[in-house]
Amino acid sequence: MAQQRGQDILSRLADRGEDVLGRITELPGAQRLVETTNQLKERADEMQKRLRGLEALERRVDALERKVDTLSKGSSSGRGAGGAKKAATTKRTTRAKPKPKSST
Repeated sequence: MAQQRGQDILSRLADRGEDVLGRITELPGAQRLVETTNQLKERADEMQKRLRGLEALERRVDALERKVDTLSKGSSSGRGAGGAKKAATTKRTTRAKPKPKSST
């Protein structure tokens, strides 16, 4: 008996909930609320798609930064125009000085 009474309460509550949901659409601002909610959902979906695109761009930028780092390290060791200029200045400064003539 108590079990049946509990089911009756739940079924009555469910019926009331359905009635309330049915009446919400009759309220003057309800249609606008539903439209706004749908627009918010669409905008959130669009923003999520754009954020996925940003993740791909971040990966590409990271890869390019690594390449630039390796190229800049390589150019300081003697490659490229900057390396040739450095090598030329090194040659000038490392020339051996002439030995003084001995008077003996």
